[in-house]
Amino acid sequence: MSDFLAAIGLVLVIEGLVYGGFPGLAKRLATEVLATPENILRVGGLVSIAVGVGIVWLVRG
Repeated sequence: MSDFLAAIGLVLVIEGLVYGGFPGLAKRLATEVLATPENILRVGGLVSIAVGVGIVWLVRG
């Protein structure tokens, strides 16, 4: 459980860096996401999940 909470904390740090450090970029990225078709977003999300699981497997395995 502590690893999960550490991972959530790291996600929040990265999100905070984007929104706090580069708010203009965050707005542009949000606009791009709205214009992107759902199937492309879905594939991107699934690829991100696979890469994330692979990284965790390599690090923890």
